[in-house]
Amino acid sequence: MKYISSIYVLLFAALSTIAQTYLSPNKVALSQDGKTVYLTAETANQLLSFDLSTKKVSQTVPLPGSPSGMTVQENALLITGGGHLGRVWKIQAGKISDEIKTGHTPMSPVLSPDGKTLYVCNRFNNDVSFIDLETGETRARIPVIREPVAADLSKDGKFLFVANHIPDGRADVDYVAAKISVINTKTKEVKTIPLVNGAEGLRGLKISPDGKTVFATHLMARFLVPTTQLERGWVSTDALSVIDVATQTLQYTVLLDDLDQGFPNPWAIGFSNGGKTLVVSSAGNHEISLIDLPALTKKIEAEATASTSAAHLNAHNNLSFLSGIRKRVKLQGNGPRSLAVDGEFIFIGNYFSDALEVVRVSSDWNTRSGLFPLGKEQPITMARQGELYFNDAGLCFQNWLSCATCHPDARTDAMNWDLLNDGMGNPKNVKTMLLAHETPRAMWLGVRDDAYAGVRAGLRHIQFSVRPEIDAQAIDAYLKSLKPVPSPYLENGELSRAALRGKTIFDSIGCAHCHPAPLFTDLKMYDLGTTTGPDEGLPVDVPHLVEVWRTAPYMHDGRAATMLDVFTVHKHGNKHGAIDGLTTEQLNDLVEYVLSL
Repeated sequence: MKYISSIYVLLFAALSTIAQTYLSPNKVALSQDGKTVYLTAETANQLLSFDLSTKKVSQTVPLPGSPSGMTVQENALLITGGGHLGRVWKIQAGKISDEIKTGHTPMSPVLSPDGKTLYVCNRFNNDVSFIDLETGETRARIPVIREPVAADLSKDGKFLFVANHIPDGRADVDYVAAKISVINTKTKEVKTIPLVNGAEGLRGLKISPDGKTVFATHLMARFLVPTTQLERGWVSTDALSVIDVATQTLQYTVLLDDLDQGFPNPWAIGFSNGGKTLVVSSAGNHEISLIDLPALTKKIEAEATASTSAAHLNAHNNLSFLSGIRKRVKLQGNGPRSLAVDGEFIFIGNYFSDALEVVRVSSDWNTRSGLFPLGKEQPITMARQGELYFNDAGLCFQNWLSCATCHPDARTDAMNWDLLNDGMGNPKNVKTMLLAHETPRAMWLGVRDDAYAGVRAGLRHIQFSVRPEIDAQAIDAYLKSLKPVPSPYLENGELSRAALRGKTIFDSIGCAHCHPAPLFTDLKMYDLGTTTGPDEGLPVDVPHLVEVWRTAPYMHDGRAATMLDVFTVHKHGNKHGAIDGLTTEQLNDLVEYVLSL
């Protein structure tokens, strides 16, 4: 067996040196005549047109950058993408006919009912653009909470509901949750709808066909308990928040899991059977759920009481809520992150299979499916296999979670977890996986020598599984392939004037003593007097600051909501510098520089 494993390692290593272009379909839309399925290919920078009559890709349109969202306009497609060089591309007759500048990593474009305004979530600017499609001008940028990734518009066009991906604020408190923002499209006023405790990792948001209900998919982190087991969703469950459009309040939080099997990383939402069936995909377990929407509505109405807080407490602990009104359908493909519905047909983009899956659903929920490749099959590299494993809950006991559950996009979920690797009762903030292998040690107290040890310990002690060594090596390769995303604080890719002043301060007051370039860590551990309880007096790891703008909250226990809080509230930096002596302007400049890294 050791010899065979070695052969696989050599084979994967050889394939990893070969440049492969995967498609990674991430968004699906239907043409207005229902004859064509459009798919955006995230890693191939393409738009694919799939002809339903021939069951083949009929056209491929190259895009200037990675696509992240799509909507169908009359006689055109509007595609968001380009990452930090955010753009909206208008596609007509198989070509880009227009280009509009947006914010950092634009997502989830939504058309107004009159087709004159496009709403775009600028994920890493934490705002939403209102774009005039006649002039191409951005009329407004409306701030929301944190990482808006999905949106939908009320039927009257008055309110835009926006899903914020992960929580804001401190992590060392009893309530930590992501939220829904509601933007009044006329007045530009914003209302916030808090979700139940532990809600994070929002991915999908859709309004029901009757316009009465908003559904949002997300995870439900059980961050207040130690990670001693996975049974019955002890560590993490998967949820669907149900929001009333008229009152703009959270009605109920439905768990999508079963008693002995998770529905991990819920993602896309759609409606079939004339709006009577709610469709939700599990990107971590490669399946969809078909939910009887009228029955769900009645059940929620029966459960909800005048005391909404009590109803919500019951809701997010009921693993049998969908019993009798839901069918789970296993898919042929891997990574269903997008779907579109036309009558009895569900069209699914499988991110890791580079394929379109078509599921036909009868009125009594009998299903048939077919998997259609979107391009030539590519040999899988070690890094691609590792990315698949990182997002695959099939590696986990009872499929409750994947690595991406706590590390969405291989970064952080902004939560604290008590992982037991350094005792019990001392939760730590989730670190980003970016540069983890280049900056040993691993974990805040350095209990793992490096990320290699951390990956293997995670499989054993977090996913409660025993996997072959080749799986861990593949995950290593994926994590080592990660590249930093340019900071939204940069101006045309360069430090702003304020950041340049902040750099001078950073170097002069001693920040660079522990955070030297280029990784902005000296790879050491220090007792900063910040550890308490079982950890009191112990030194903590010096984290790197690359992409630190993305990883709030800060410090080992997430006690600092913002980088300014790191310096002003928690006096971080006084050990080697003179933070207390800085003026307000100097502090702001210092923060600007650090957040530009």
